[in-house]
Amino acid sequence: MEFEPSMLLSYGWVLIVLVFLEGLLAADNAIVMAVMVKHLPPKQRKKALFYGLLGAFVFRFIALFLISIIANFWFIQAIGAIYLIYMSIKNLWDFFHKTEEDHQKHENDDHHFDEEGQEKAVGPKEFWATVFKVEFADIAFAIDSMLAALAIAVTLPEIDIDFGGMDLGQFAVMFLGGMIGVILMRFAATWFVELLNKYPGLEGAAFAIVGWVGIKLVVLVLAHEDVGILPEEFPHTVLWQSIFWAVLILLVVIGWLTSVVNLSLIHI
Repeated sequence: MEFEPSMLLSYGWVLIVLVFLEGLLAADNAIVMAVMVKHLPPKQRKKALFYGLLGAFVFRFIALFLISIIANFWFIQAIGAIYLIYMSIKNLWDFFHKTEEDHQKHENDDHHFDEEGQEKAVGPKEFWATVFKVEFADIAFAIDSMLAALAIAVTLPEIDIDFGGMDLGQFAVMFLGGMIGVILMRFAATWFVELLNKYPGLEGAAFAIVGWVGIKLVVLVLAHEDVGILPEEFPHTVLWQSIFWAVLILLVVIGWLTSVVNLSLIHI
């Protein structure tokens, strides 16, 4: 196809849509990432998110060539769902069984430093286990968002340059949209950790949201064509999206109100 200036408008518009889509998906994913890395001291927390970002770049680049195969890996999302629900229940149990002293001790990053102000790093085993969890969570999240991005990108006019079995133009738009989404998720996760430190009551809400995101993955698995328990289009319907975001926002509001009330009681 001969290149036409009007194609720039089409490609630019679709890229904006994909960035918006990835940013929307990054919101709940970032909360999960924040919960996963919060136990690390600040420097290692940043490193874990950086390595997670790097791994996400590599995975998404390779995955674009294998998207038709990866689409059938519904069990990755199933494992991700089980893990997130388990993590949510475990952390909620610990959260509600903490003493008041424990809550105050972990309400900021002070416990990550010794008396001389030196940061107390966790061991390599714990650090790399956290990085692995972040990577796995991103893979579980990425499958659905990449399929959605593919459905949008293939509507673009082709530039007739083959790249790994895909049109180069469509590949570039998908890759750029995905990468911007991953970067948004990394910075959003850092912001959420700071928010959790500022409003400790939000931590319980964050653990609940992790479980709710796990339910979201369960819905995706049940709607997969190879599973077929729910209609394939159900996860993307207005009904389910409205329910998902309404519950997520409700959990955030409850957590914020709880945190504000607790802070008010402390200062009385």
